[in-house]
Amino acid sequence: MANRAKTGSRTVIIMGAAGRDFHDFNMVFRGDPSHRVVAFTAAQIPNIQRRVYPPELAGPLYPDGIPIYAEEELDSLVKDRHVDQVVFAYSDISHEDLMHKASRVLAAGAEFRLLGTKATMLQSSKPVVSVCAVRTGAGKSPVSKKVANILREEGLRVIVVRHPMPYGDLMKQTVQRFATIEDLAKADCTIEEMEEYEPHLREGHVVYAGVDYERVLRQAESEADVIVWDGGNNDIPFLEPTLEIVVIDPHRGGHERSYYPGEVNFLRAHVFILTKLDTATPDQIAAVKGAIADYRPGIPLIESVMPLTVENAGAIRGKRVLVIEDGPTITHGGMGFGAGALAAKHYGASELVDPRPYAVGSLTRTFELYPHIGAVLPAMGYGSEQIRELESTIARAACEVVLIATPADLGRVIRIKHPTCRLTYELRELGAPTLADMLRPIVQRVRRA
Repeated sequence: MANRAKTGSRTVIIMGAAGRDFHDFNMVFRGDPSHRVVAFTAAQIPNIQRRVYPPELAGPLYPDGIPIYAEEELDSLVKDRHVDQVVFAYSDISHEDLMHKASRVLAAGAEFRLLGTKATMLQSSKPVVSVCAVRTGAGKSPVSKKVANILREEGLRVIVVRHPMPYGDLMKQTVQRFATIEDLAKADCTIEEMEEYEPHLREGHVVYAGVDYERVLRQAESEADVIVWDGGNNDIPFLEPTLEIVVIDPHRGGHERSYYPGEVNFLRAHVFILTKLDTATPDQIAAVKGAIADYRPGIPLIESVMPLTVENAGAIRGKRVLVIEDGPTITHGGMGFGAGALAAKHYGASELVDPRPYAVGSLTRTFELYPHIGAVLPAMGYGSEQIRELESTIARAACEVVLIATPADLGRVIRIKHPTCRLTYELRELGAPTLADMLRPIVQRVRRA
């Protein structure tokens, strides 16, 4: 109250993870003199605090920019800055943990706020197909790639707009356009960025990302007939979708209604796609189908499998295998293992080598933060130092073969002395309806235009 009386505006902190937090600021607070954002806090992603959201992006109300702190400092920031309101702006958190954070904020004396879809979704002049999920690692990337391929086969110009991952120089990352694999190196992409962009680039699709999504979208629209929004974690789209596809992983049945904002996606979906039916149990599949029948009856459901292909799979049999999995899926996605572990066991590995005894640097902290992780190594690489730590951890591991199950080509960015195998997987639909059926009205709309 004292701060509001002094400045004439409400003081705000935005809790984030270098993504939605910046977008929500740009959409809601950047030009609003009645609210004053005094800080961002950062979670989930290592080494993204202690930066400043630059004044060039923050706008004329913020000539010094906005500092970014670790979330651990939230309580003291609320009290020291006399904060009126804390806005939560990141994804893939259980409803229980979300309310624990809300309780911390309320106990410190501030309000706790979630921004709605009307305030945070940009309107596009082109049709938008969004691909989001109820949890991280549900299989969005193969679905997004399939959607983009179907639209291109219909003769449409497709641009993929990816959920942000601005972990480096925010000014350089304001608007990013990737058309080739070489563009990833030019932009100093992290391994997580490579995991998301590479599959699209190998299919010949242009990918946009960045920090200021108004500018990202307008530039993408200039070369597109259709925009495909490729979501991150289980976040809701930044763009108002024409068709809203939501991916559900049956291995985590029940999570569609117990994680934020995945439940928002679950309740907004125009069509569901149920993935990984080839590795889920009948009981897991039945549980998810039951939830859809109970809470979203009548919504089209596409069933699919993701067959696993391993290059040089014979090298695995009888060997001690270190499995490197997709990072976000294994960390804040909550999975103890991924496709790599399943493939290693299927092809006869004698043992999955536990990477914990060999972890160095920040990777030791990763295993402490996520004790649910099994005998797999998440492909952590949020910056050059952590990429070196990943390389060192792999080199130290007492394994005979390394199975790379992340979509990124790790051999391009790190040296691996052990023999390697790479795992790939594609989406294959079962029966009807299909993605092509769901996309047909958009194809017809573009052709009429």
